[in-house]
Amino acid sequence: MEIKKTSAFGLFFTIIFFSSVIAQPVSPARTDTMSEFQPSALFSPLFYTSPGNERDASNGAPGAAYWQNRCDYWIDAVLDTTKNKFSASDRIIYTNNSHDSLSFVWVQLDQNIYKPDARSNFTGDSSARGHTAGFTIDAVTIQYGNRLEKGEYIITDTRMQVRLAHSLAPRGGQLKMFIHYHYFVPGAIGGRTDYFSTKNGKIYEIAQWFPRMCVYDSRVGWNTLPFLGSGEFYLDYGNIDYRVTVPWNMIIAGSGQLMNPKEVLTTVQLQRLDAARGSDQTLMIRSAQEINDPQSRPKQQGTLTWHFSMTNTRDVAFGASSSYIWDAAGVNLPENKKCLAMSVYPIESAGNDSWGRATEYLKSSIEYFSKKWFVYPYPVAVNQAGLAGGMEYPGIVFDGWKDKGRDLYGVTAHEIGHNWFPMIVGSDERRFAWMDEGFNTFIDVYASDEFHLGEYAPKRDAEYAPKGGNPAAGILAVLRDPEAPVIMTAPDAIPESYRHGVTYFKTAFGLTLLREQILGKDRFDYAFRKYIHSWSYKHPVPEDFFRTMENAAGEDLSWFWKEWFFHNWEFDAAVVSAKYTGNDYAQGVDIRIANRKQMALPFTLELKYVNGDSTRMMIPIEAWFHKKEISIHADLTSPLASVILDPDEALPDSDRGKNVFTF
Repeated sequence: MEIKKTSAFGLFFTIIFFSSVIAQPVSPARTDTMSEFQPSALFSPLFYTSPGNERDASNGAPGAAYWQNRCDYWIDAVLDTTKNKFSASDRIIYTNNSHDSLSFVWVQLDQNIYKPDARSNFTGDSSARGHTAGFTIDAVTIQYGNRLEKGEYIITDTRMQVRLAHSLAPRGGQLKMFIHYHYFVPGAIGGRTDYFSTKNGKIYEIAQWFPRMCVYDSRVGWNTLPFLGSGEFYLDYGNIDYRVTVPWNMIIAGSGQLMNPKEVLTTVQLQRLDAARGSDQTLMIRSAQEINDPQSRPKQQGTLTWHFSMTNTRDVAFGASSSYIWDAAGVNLPENKKCLAMSVYPIESAGNDSWGRATEYLKSSIEYFSKKWFVYPYPVAVNQAGLAGGMEYPGIVFDGWKDKGRDLYGVTAHEIGHNWFPMIVGSDERRFAWMDEGFNTFIDVYASDEFHLGEYAPKRDAEYAPKGGNPAAGILAVLRDPEAPVIMTAPDAIPESYRHGVTYFKTAFGLTLLREQILGKDRFDYAFRKYIHSWSYKHPVPEDFFRTMENAAGEDLSWFWKEWFFHNWEFDAAVVSAKYTGNDYAQGVDIRIANRKQMALPFTLELKYVNGDSTRMMIPIEAWFHKKEISIHADLTSPLASVILDPDEALPDSDRGKNVFTF
């Protein structure tokens, strides 16, 4: 059934027939005794565990004393495609903006997730998981003034602690550290960093490839949760300058701006890229016919070093292959800004029913998200075809090389959407995955509605309800399951079978309820943009989001946060009865509505008249403040045919069999 997506909030303003809407107390004798609803549990005060402070203001914005540390990286790397060995040297400048003196620092070593003794082997089903040796740290050196000293360090799973001979000063003190390391790139077991073979050569997806500083913040100090595979990343911002040396016949597509295009591209390719920047149509940079043509590379032997730079970023990643077809198009951003969208993929993925439209999908998504929420900040966006099948990093996404049509559009829009959550709004994915996956799933819905006159819409059916159909009905499987974790569960503690339903689906559907049924589109959009702009390139936590939405929308939403994010409560409203006042429709109608489950929501009532006319009214959340059952009086213009509760089936009502009362 196609769901009408009209905002119930907006419907309130269309009411012209009702002279009164009264939530009246009902005598105890008439209350639905089977109800599980307890108003006092839902509407209790003091939702927030602490008041606003100088770091996290009470209005949800960063406080006057907000601080965060900074990381800048300079990396020189070599990819040995014969041994699949990756070697690199990192120079890190870590700036301590905290108020604390630091006698040690922690570094993330994500490649250690593949070691045989990794903690990740004991989460979920690891029976088929392969292994590597992880990172081999060849040397750690610390610079104190003009003197270099060997760094003292210990490695624990996916973390390395570097113990400093001289503490790092607070409020701007800088640590200069050099790390030399190597590892062997995982094959198909990699999931997010891997390589595989195509008919024209290997494709490498290189991510989580350099030791990255853990975040030190005012909430927990050092954030050292191990990388287990489900919970993702929490990183500081800074500039990353990296050089990667590969065989001469390979192309690298990476995060950030290519700094030496004349050294690694041909004159023809440079001309094609210039044309693509101003083109709304996808233009070919390197065609299928040129893949095995040595003249498509600026030299025909030895190696080439590709140099990229990215500013104000959390991370970088890249793809590398000799088998790439490469195309690109210009992206039109607000305020007459521009960037470049491009895709790289093997000949096996070519064709307009497959990756031939990948850049079109990428361009459209960036343009929509930029217009709607926040302008895309990076000079380039890359869609790279590979095994990862859907993984995001700043300025680049890894999508499935076998994806086509609707699936390729959906994964492209979703993964590039992560550049807003959590690349721009830098939430802690390792603790609060819903703040990136759920938020991003939510904004995908409306992007799909916009793309090419809704070619792949509505996405909410496929994304929200895994088996298709009404998303409001689809969420019931989660709400009814006593084993289902709540949204606020730690990501790594959510079983894989529930990860999509809880982290993605429930979060996104909750935001849809807020936008379309509770706040209305205007108030929601204003508040959501406020949150994005307030926390761009910063580190928010859930309370920052909750407080921002409440302050900017002017609504106490503590009841909704409780029932949707901290519990898996059900909602079941029913029309108990509807009677003409004094048995005369001219005096109006009295309608009894019962709430039989723990959740409460505002709802729409539709009155359908015998003559075919209808009118609607919005019943606000306050109707449920005191009772499990409420009485509503409405004036009428003619006899009724029926009363319908939630006529658009927009609410997650667990039993719709009692939502219609027929006269």
